[in-house]
Amino acid sequence: MSYALAALAVCGVVAFPQHPRLLLSREGVDNLIRRISDCDWARACWEVRKKRADGLLQKKFEPPPRGGNWYHWYACPKHGDRLITGKQIGPWEWEHVCPVDKEVFRGDPSDPARDYDGCAIASVHSDWSYAVRDLGVAYQVTGDRRYANKAREILLGYAEVYEKYPLHTVRNEPKIGGGKVGAQSLDESVWLIPICQGADLIWDTLSEDERQTITQKLLLPAVNQVILPHKLGIHNIQCWKNSAVGLVGLLLGDEELVKAAVDDPERGYRVQMAKGVTADGQWWEGTWGYHFYTMWALWPLAEAARNCGIDLYNPELRRMFDAPLKFAMPNLRLPAFSDSRECDLKASRGIYELGYARYHDPAYLPLLHSGDRISDYAFWFGEPQLPSASRQPTKSANFEASGYAILTRGDDEDATWLCLKYGPYGGGHGHPDKLSFVLYSRGEVVAPDPGTAYYGLPIQAEWFRTSLAHNTLVIDETSQNAVDGKMKAFGSKDDADFVVADAGSIYDGVKFVRTAVLLNKNLLVVADQVSADRPRIIDIAYHQRGEWVDLPPGRSWEPPDKPGYKCLENVAVREIESQTVLATRLGGAQTFRVCVDAPRSSQLITAMGRICDSQERVPCAIVRTIGKESTVIWAIALDGKLPRIERLSQEPLAKSELPPLAFRVKAADGSMWRIIAGSTNPVRRW
Repeated sequence: MSYALAALAVCGVVAFPQHPRLLLSREGVDNLIRRISDCDWARACWEVRKKRADGLLQKKFEPPPRGGNWYHWYACPKHGDRLITGKQIGPWEWEHVCPVDKEVFRGDPSDPARDYDGCAIASVHSDWSYAVRDLGVAYQVTGDRRYANKAREILLGYAEVYEKYPLHTVRNEPKIGGGKVGAQSLDESVWLIPICQGADLIWDTLSEDERQTITQKLLLPAVNQVILPHKLGIHNIQCWKNSAVGLVGLLLGDEELVKAAVDDPERGYRVQMAKGVTADGQWWEGTWGYHFYTMWALWPLAEAARNCGIDLYNPELRRMFDAPLKFAMPNLRLPAFSDSRECDLKASRGIYELGYARYHDPAYLPLLHSGDRISDYAFWFGEPQLPSASRQPTKSANFEASGYAILTRGDDEDATWLCLKYGPYGGGHGHPDKLSFVLYSRGEVVAPDPGTAYYGLPIQAEWFRTSLAHNTLVIDETSQNAVDGKMKAFGSKDDADFVVADAGSIYDGVKFVRTAVLLNKNLLVVADQVSADRPRIIDIAYHQRGEWVDLPPGRSWEPPDKPGYKCLENVAVREIESQTVLATRLGGAQTFRVCVDAPRSSQLITAMGRICDSQERVPCAIVRTIGKESTVIWAIALDGKLPRIERLSQEPLAKSELPPLAFRVKAADGSMWRIIAGSTNPVRRW
């Protein structure tokens, strides 16, 4: 940034340099052309993108006759998998195919949940918006006016029809919060960002009349009629809206729009970062999918502002780049907590090209070296040559602000890794899963979080957002309250790592404390203490991937018609012995065994549950106790070699609300351990 631009930004006046100034500045274009000339990887990227742009030149632009429908409706109602758009059967009508059983669905525009053609139309709108951006980049690289003219055709075409599209929500209601091109102000913002980036790249080729038409009939109506009237607080959606409004402002030289996007004290970029990013670097909604979704929303405004003399690459944004690297499983995937699927860092590494270009943090380099440099981010922003790097070993760590405790042993993908979730609920995208955990070992997720389904499907509320779907406590067959838990103890003792956490007020009159101890790479011990103010149905659920092996015989059991329970399959119940061994085999090779030590009055319910984006069914074990208290020990042998467990007598701790739980563990390697559950110093060698 020049001194002049920096001075303007400090004084609160936006610098509006020549176009382009959003996705790429003039300097950025020059650097891009130089990369294409000098770097084989960038030249290969360009050949792919030029071919795509050349294809767009031959493609007829026809704006859809209406706005699109909600992404989350576009799923098979039976299997939950995303539908595939099949052959076209009429004007703006298609077949829609389930990828599981190939059933063909027809759209019904009178029912938003079945308006599959509207979902396909949403994809058409999206494709055209990215086409404007890609054509603009092609024009800047080549100077060929054919690319600019095609982008101009699309922009003017949308300017002609935009205000004719009715405002509509995901339920086709003409309300604020909906969109015109999309079904939400969110969709409108996501669509508008590449429109602005592409328009900026060809702005100097447009006549003044054309600029005014695009401004008055497309850009300002989208901002003033759709995006600005819908006001949110600290939220990922507001971040998308800020970027859309800010890019329109920076494109048009409108300082008021820039100020609204960046400095609004309730919802602007700066307050989003100050209040939305935890001290650990995770986005406050507590799901890794939405963490990256928010980063994708933030960078277009940060980059465009940088090109106009405003520095939005603040410490909070840097922490958002740092956090996934600290929280990732050994295979560089992030667990599917709350409204998220598993996130593959290697697949998301593209945005770290931008992160490295702006921060030059060597911690990003191992991820960037994990695959080919083929992303848009590498093409637009990547450093010509990356220094070599080696990945640092992971260590056990407690992230108090985000509420995750990680215990780990071993090296690289062969390590064992546990993440226990105890902290903030996460708002509308949180799940009732306090003290649930994900367990990974030797390249596989052993004990998963179920993740999420498409929001328009009943299974989202009936299974994925229930406590029973997670590795945690359920009382009276109802899900937990939306509360925060707290850490009681975290640390290492005698070469064992431990965490002790309190679930908080997840149920009125109930206290739940979980102690997890990673004794070595092959053995995890989880001890649960539950107390209630009156007799309750106490269910503790544990999900372990694979197929049941040598399951103890039981009798058929009809689960109640309640969320979570009614989704269980192949359900059986048996009276529990003092210790019961369960086993699953994953992939025909690895066998994981669990020794369950529970009160003799308990029952063991076994079933099959679900995880997101898959027809895979996951074994589920539920220890059920009816009474005022329960203590359950889960000894999970990741090498299949079971330990011996012996409960020890223990007097209740003074003023303790929990039933006492002390026991001795003899591991398969011969080591002996004493564990006092709930204690701030819970483990020591015997």
